Amino acid sequence: MIQINRAAVLGAGVMGATIAAHLANGGLDVLMLDIVPKELTDEEQKRGLTLDSPEVRNRIVEAGRQGLLKIKPASLYLKNYVDRVEVGNFEDDLARLSGYEWVIEVVVENLEIKRRLFEKIIPHLHPQVVLSSNTSGLSVNEMAKTLPPELRKRFLVTHFFNPPRYMRLMEIISCDEADPELVSDMAEFISRRLGKGVVYAKDTANFIANRIGVYAIYKGIEHMMEMGMTVEEVDSVAGPATARPKSGAFRTADLVGLDVLAHVGNNSYANVPDDEEREVFKLPEFMAAMIDQGKLGNKAGQGFYKKEMVDGKRQIFYYDYNSGDYLPLAKPKFASVQMVKQVDDPRQRLKTILGGADRAAEYAWKSLRDSLIYTFNRIPEIADDVVNIDNAMRWGFNWELGPFEMLDAIGVDRFVKRADQDEVQVPEALREIGRFYRFSEQGGKEYYDLPSKSYKPINLHAGEIELQILKRSNRVVEKNANSSVIDLGDGVFCLEFHSKMNAISTDILAMTHKAIRRAEEDGVGLVIGNQGANFSVGANLMLLAVALAEGALEDIDLVVRAFQKATMAIKYARVPVVTAPFNMTLGGGCEFSLHADRINAYAETYMGLVEIGVGLLPAGGGIKEMCIRAVDLATRYDTDVQPFIFKHFRQIAMAQVSMGAAELSGMGYLREGDCITMNLDRLLGDAKQQVLGLAANYRPPKIRTDIAAPGRGVAASIKTQLWNMRMGGQITAYEEEMGGVIADVICGGDVNPGTPISEEYLLRLERDSFLKLCTNKQTAQRIQHMLKTGKPLRN
Repeated sequence: MIQINRAAVLGAGVMGATIAAHLANGGLDVLMLDIVPKELTDEEQKRGLTLDSPEVRNRIVEAGRQGLLKIKPASLYLKNYVDRVEVGNFEDDLARLSGYEWVIEVVVENLEIKRRLFEKIIPHLHPQVVLSSNTSGLSVNEMAKTLPPELRKRFLVTHFFNPPRYMRLMEIISCDEADPELVSDMAEFISRRLGKGVVYAKDTANFIANRIGVYAIYKGIEHMMEMGMTVEEVDSVAGPATARPKSGAFRTADLVGLDVLAHVGNNSYANVPDDEEREVFKLPEFMAAMIDQGKLGNKAGQGFYKKEMVDGKRQIFYYDYNSGDYLPLAKPKFASVQMVKQVDDPRQRLKTILGGADRAAEYAWKSLRDSLIYTFNRIPEIADDVVNIDNAMRWGFNWELGPFEMLDAIGVDRFVKRADQDEVQVPEALREIGRFYRFSEQGGKEYYDLPSKSYKPINLHAGEIELQILKRSNRVVEKNANSSVIDLGDGVFCLEFHSKMNAISTDILAMTHKAIRRAEEDGVGLVIGNQGANFSVGANLMLLAVALAEGALEDIDLVVRAFQKATMAIKYARVPVVTAPFNMTLGGGCEFSLHADRINAYAETYMGLVEIGVGLLPAGGGIKEMCIRAVDLATRYDTDVQPFIFKHFRQIAMAQVSMGAAELSGMGYLREGDCITMNLDRLLGDAKQQVLGLAANYRPPKIRTDIAAPGRGVAASIKTQLWNMRMGGQITAYEEEMGGVIADVICGGDVNPGTPISEEYLLRLERDSFLKLCTNKQTAQRIQHMLKTGKPLRN
């Protein structure tokens, strides 16, 4: 296993700086270098600086470093991680490279410039350094020719996708002389330490994801123009309706940049002379005109879309490629697209829309047909197998299904027959395949290997758990419509949610008790986690809205009590319970996590108590836990509880959500002993190890009855601040009222400071206050608005 603690990044542009940031996120010490400026700025001249001044010589690289503090979305998990990034320049600091185990080149996409830089740094590199390039499409073997033979053994392409923090894909391309063991070790390190999903690509133009992704966009443009569709109409089809990202084709293009898209297309056209679809990569004339006019996408404020203020309201316009003008959004509603809006399963969505009879369905079929055939023809040119290609498209372009997963969803035989009807040339090898993925009799997942015409196993990496495989292996011990209990082995069980958006329903609450009982009686501990799109978005808001409309307050009271009993069961189980939150972990999902012995969070965990957005308060024990944590902190540091209460109150009252797991410690949600996992595929495995670590000497906690209430005085101080905020127009009258209710609960009610109170008392305050808010019509308005628009109402 390779161990890297120090990495150097050559280049401080946006990509270089954000790669440096993510290396810092992974705990590495980073050196970032760039060129020395050739001229002084006016400001530098006024200050009497010269071209020899260190401040001037490092101006470009320091600007890249400082830019990390402003860039959105944030590239750093925490702003102070920027301190892990040191800076220097290519003229004064090359000797420092000898102290770094990994050096990454991230300069302009020009082969000669890269070669000259390599020649310059070679004398200064550590003898065992790993050298890599972040090129998005240049030949690794052409670059390697510059290097001495010994260094070629440790040279490869490590292609990060932009932005590096958020895009999981890492394409690795090794040169012909690279040491296979070193390449494998680097892949494991990058996966574990940086959280990347690694794919192995061949040394071909634009590798895997950009080759397929840009082809799909360009071919889609071709069909759009033939069918007379608009940019907006295409995006309504080329997004979630066809198992691709919400950004569709053209919002994705705006995000990437039209100039970047053109560069990738031109690179493919120039370097794949034998590609049967080479002409597709020619830049469309209207796109060339857009680029000439500076309509480059988001970075230019206009591309295929632009936003403008019209009569005081923000309005979005799309680009009309016929007239060259921007037109207001028409919000097309194709019947085939509308049919799949409420369908969760991307496979079912795909099958349904392709069965439609309108223009959207026709476009979906034609664009996917051509893209899937093109992708099939790229094996073994760009990758050895379907798994690497599918992973590349899911991780690099955020497709919900990879191309070969799409073929399985459509049905390979059905796809071939329909393509034949269109008189499209179908590869003969495709006619011989039943499906690309299957489960073996033992429950393991297998893929169809084209060269051998046989199925081969998809092996999990050490520390990874895949619940789908365990389910196929008869490891489910309890199950209902929305949740399951799965045996993870070694006496550890997993409570899995699988409801819509993993919203916590009453049957999940019931299953929580069964899962705990199973772990107590037949095992050593419990993991609460799943492998859906999000850990949990909280309680089922639609059911609450129905109950409110029917005036069923008694039913609501019963559900709240059941929720509180479930979270208390988690906290006081006789075995350790570890939650494994990831992505959205909101409301009740956050409350489940707060009650566990340990949280093992994925690095990209967006957690918060957000109930105030729908006119409610956390009533699953969330306020109780934050009150206890504030009191315990005050006791530990022998200080006043008020600052801790104020902080926790603000988080709840402002519905603050972490922008990553690293922020959770500062919010009081992660505590000492809690962990963060960088790689999502290892999350459940890491949580399981946490359980096993705790199980050896586990002592269940005792229910708290001795909590020193912060008291009515602290609540009064909070209410005074709320009044001032309302007077200043910062919050509404109802927000002031809701804030006052939350203040009363988190401070322990109308009692003197220091009064001993119990957890059950705090839960009752939560419950009563929740029901009180439920009776207010303004809460009902907030709930309805959220269900209708997906956005909070401020009333």
